[in-house]
Amino acid sequence: MKSTELSAMREKTRDELVEELSALKAELFKLRFQHATSQLDNPMKLKYVKNNIAVVKTIIRERELGIKR
Repeated sequence: MKSTELSAMREKTRDELVEELSALKAELFKLRFQHATSQLDNPMKLKYVKNNIAVVKTIIRERELGIKR
């Protein structure tokens, strides 16, 4: 994730982050299904989506703990 994308993520509200997380999980499900049926064009997309899920979860958790960045 680029620094501009990361800063844009940090500016979102908690509700927007939860929606983003839900969308990313749905996309990961679709990608896993495509990978299992050998229809996935770019397998690195799986890694990218998993990383974005981790970033969103981290930002949500930082806000719960009150950590400023």
